[in-house]
Amino acid sequence: MKTLLRKRIFIPVLALSIFVTTSAFKSEFFEIAKQIEIFTTLFKELNMNYVDETNPGDLMDTAIKSMLEDLDPYTNFMNEQDVEAARINNTGDYTGIGASVLTLKDKLVIVEPYKDYPADKAGLKAGDEIIKVENVVVADFKDDAGNLLQGASGTTVNVTYVRQGKTQTAAIKREAVEIHAVPHFSMINDKTGYVVLRKFNDKASSETINAIRSLKNQGAEKLILDLRGNPGGLLSEAVNIVNIFVPQNQLVVTTKSKVKKYNKTYYTQREAIDTEIPLVVLIDGRSASASEIVSGALQDLDRAVVVGARSFGKGLVQRPKPLIYGTQMKITISRYYTPSGRCIQALDYWNRDENGKATRVKKENYSAFKTKKGRTVYDGGGIQPDLELVESVYSPITNAILNDNLIFNYATEYYYNNSVTDLKSFKLSDNDFNNFKAFLVKNNFNFETKTEKAFEDAMEVANDEQIYAAINTEYTNLINTINTYKNRAVDNNKDQLLSLLSDEIVKRYFYREGLYEYYLANNLEIQKAKEILKNPSTYSSYLN
Repeated sequence: MKTLLRKRIFIPVLALSIFVTTSAFKSEFFEIAKQIEIFTTLFKELNMNYVDETNPGDLMDTAIKSMLEDLDPYTNFMNEQDVEAARINNTGDYTGIGASVLTLKDKLVIVEPYKDYPADKAGLKAGDEIIKVENVVVADFKDDAGNLLQGASGTTVNVTYVRQGKTQTAAIKREAVEIHAVPHFSMINDKTGYVVLRKFNDKASSETINAIRSLKNQGAEKLILDLRGNPGGLLSEAVNIVNIFVPQNQLVVTTKSKVKKYNKTYYTQREAIDTEIPLVVLIDGRSASASEIVSGALQDLDRAVVVGARSFGKGLVQRPKPLIYGTQMKITISRYYTPSGRCIQALDYWNRDENGKATRVKKENYSAFKTKKGRTVYDGGGIQPDLELVESVYSPITNAILNDNLIFNYATEYYYNNSVTDLKSFKLSDNDFNNFKAFLVKNNFNFETKTEKAFEDAMEVANDEQIYAAINTEYTNLINTINTYKNRAVDNNKDQLLSLLSDEIVKRYFYREGLYEYYLANNLEIQKAKEILKNPSTYSSYLN
């Protein structure tokens, strides 16, 4: 009788649940269909009746981008060229000129020619500004002009470029280009190996494993894994990298979403390469996504000491969805969480401030979590290093100089005015730093602090309230004090700026291969990592 009663109760409840769920789905579907119909009608009427000629493609492109701006910066519409660029990024293979290129509105800037690849063979240098590809003027090209440089292996592309104010031409023979996930590995000393992992493409784990095995064969008993500047990539490869150092069936990362099928847990799938070797992981503010999964998991599992600066905080997961005509939509579907439960995402794009900017959790509101051995770690976005180095955290003025490409531009000027033949003896002098400060002045460098902006906003309010005159003298004194601080700020950040300048200049003469060699002898983060690994008790103190 009780069983029958339970069935009678259960069946109506189940039926009600199905009805409510189905009704909610139908309501949401109707709202989507309704809005699409409104937009389609508007779009047709606009193009048919507007007073001037319209370009439907441009209008639609603007409409799509404007719609997506209200979400996060990773949810994007991808045209056919974007889809191909994403494929190249994930595989690391493409056919082109073999150089990192920055696409600007009116030119393509060579950021870094890869050694012995086509651009390098043709004599192009970092800082060269390509203004024409074949007969196409870059300034007149509406799509990504960088695509003009790609083409079939063996074909030639003719470019017109500007170097130090002079216009020149070059014929570049394209060839297959392979960008290694691990561009460098070497022994720092007789017992410590160093591995640079630059990106998480589909060869990341295999190249890392090969590097580690090679180093162990050379006598490595300790390792430094450098993830600085690594923007991420394939989630599966992040799990595989963690799996090198931790056993099979260990939780690495969890994704959580409003869509149930996207809630997933990812575990290590294979036997580890080495679960005991002491390991230091280097990260900085440009280590993102998959880099944060690796560093966060190894930290939560007490498997590595993390050194450097707090990582970027990109914990939003995207998935490409095929559309029509070869296009795609890359949609944010979930968030990443480390084994301890920390959310990696730093910025909240759904609860913006009064200026429409994404908000960040304040330090006093961080939540505490526990590692496998019970160490306390915190969320707040990104991965907080076990040893955070003040020198690794870019100051506001350093960020402003970097954002204006002034480190890069000064390195270009330095290259054409100085001769450097010996990497080991290279060192920038005080005179070089004074020349850099003069270069900043010559290029009208100025940056507005958040404090200045707040004062300006306050004075606008004061003007509306007619109390501007009463406080104008005090305001002027405050601004003068801020300007004095800004004038000193470059000097106060001398070591950080000299380090960045040195790195960029070394690449000009000795390519990226020389930069890593220079790192081993001069880089602060690597020296700190070596100190930690040198003393077993120091290493253990970070993990217990």
